[in-house]
Amino acid sequence: MRNRTNQIPDLGYIGLDRARNIYFQLTPAELVEEALKRNEGVLADTGALAIDTGEFTGRSPKDRFIVEDEITRDSVWWGNVNIKFDEEKFDALLQKVTGYLADRDIFVRDSCACANEKYHIDIRVITETAYQNLFVHHLFLRPELINTSLAPEWTIIAAPGFKADPEIDGTRQHNFSIINFTKKIILIGGTGYTGEIKKGIFSVLNFILPHEKKVLSMHCSANTGAKGDTAIFFGLSGTGKTTLSADPERGLIGDDEHGWSDYTIFNFEGGCYAKCADLTPEKEPQIFNAIQFGTLLENINFIKGTRTVNFSDIHKTENTRAAYPLYNISNAVIPSIGSSPKNIFFLTADAFGILPPISKLTPEQAMYHFISGYTAKIAGTETGVTEPKATFSACFGEAFLPLNPVTYANLLGNKIKGHNVNVWLVNTGWSGGPYGKGKRIKLKYTRAMITAALNGELENTAYTEHPVFGLMMPVSCPNVPDQLLDPKNTWANAENYEEKAQNLATLFIKNFEQFANLSSPEIINSGPNVTISV
Repeated sequence: MRNRTNQIPDLGYIGLDRARNIYFQLTPAELVEEALKRNEGVLADTGALAIDTGEFTGRSPKDRFIVEDEITRDSVWWGNVNIKFDEEKFDALLQKVTGYLADRDIFVRDSCACANEKYHIDIRVITETAYQNLFVHHLFLRPELINTSLAPEWTIIAAPGFKADPEIDGTRQHNFSIINFTKKIILIGGTGYTGEIKKGIFSVLNFILPHEKKVLSMHCSANTGAKGDTAIFFGLSGTGKTTLSADPERGLIGDDEHGWSDYTIFNFEGGCYAKCADLTPEKEPQIFNAIQFGTLLENINFIKGTRTVNFSDIHKTENTRAAYPLYNISNAVIPSIGSSPKNIFFLTADAFGILPPISKLTPEQAMYHFISGYTAKIAGTETGVTEPKATFSACFGEAFLPLNPVTYANLLGNKIKGHNVNVWLVNTGWSGGPYGKGKRIKLKYTRAMITAALNGELENTAYTEHPVFGLMMPVSCPNVPDQLLDPKNTWANAENYEEKAQNLATLFIKNFEQFANLSSPEIINSGPNVTISV
């Protein structure tokens, strides 16, 4: 069997027209069958395909490169995030990878990204394994009609079995993910982690859409209410982005990657790639119920002697994942498009216990906190670490930004002002003290605050200003204790709180120094104030 349609695409343009067998556009059931036949994984009792991604159970940011050429040389934000790769080295490595795959069976899928057809791009993904192709089926959009006579706009090649020679090939080690904007190829090797495929095309869109189309690309989730009101949620890992956007009372537009054009929010993807550590039907019923036949489970563990997944067992990795198409979510919005948002939520898990549970931002404050992309890792994750650790990831997705973060922030600010959007900073972390002393803010309170913001119930309440961060804090919110709304009131020692607030503010200011030269004075002055005496 070579494919189910007998319409093999011409892969001569990529040097793979003589591959041993080409499996094109297989259904999920066929891909599961091929994966089982090739010992790539096993079936869980839900019918989901469970696989291990091997050496890498997450992305490898230091091994992500962008080819430096005429398109990228003067526009990419070069540095630790975007590492330069030589054009000639890329061409030689591409030839090696296609030569490696030419002796093997390959799986090919034509798909696309961007639910708004005005901006969608066609993508051909060539994978060495069936499970990778199943992932592509789920995560990218699935066009009804495929024209195999046309070469796609972008091509992704993923060969986990191929290992580079760093001294010859110009990579850092044997694995790599390289984007070539001129040839429109993403080349991935030495890693079986499927997230490299997903984030590769996200990085491409983060360059194309803002740079060429003036569309804001965003690492966020989005949902919509019964009246068509859209909300978007930004947040780093562990802040509750997926959990809080998965509201049974609202339709899910998407859980991770979106664009904001003049009047619409649109999903880049056709599925979800959800973390599933400690997943339960009580905490996250939508994700739990989406795991069914055809779902791809990565690096999970079974209850001993069964095929039942033990989601609390993370001895392989904390980054266990479930990949499934958006139609597995009962309240998914299809096509995945919504109106421009009425509310934006920046989620942070502040383990220092300093930031308010909810506060309203001015457009300039929104741009400052968007560029900052703050959250905090809890203490105890490393030997000798006794204090929480501040983490800043620009635009809540720094690892995927080819352009300077200020570019995205300026687009965001223009859209917030143009559409009169409410922007909220929501602390899903600690109150009453830092991690180890205070308590994590209850999920029911966070949900109540977000619901109140969505329903307009915070529009007419009084606000007070945070003395260090300048954030406007509501003095009351339905179904939330008033004392919780001002974090200083939850600490036993007010002076200790103010001292720690100054310390956190200093970290914000130090982090922002790298962006100050491109930021306006209004944005810079919207940061915290560290001149207040404590």
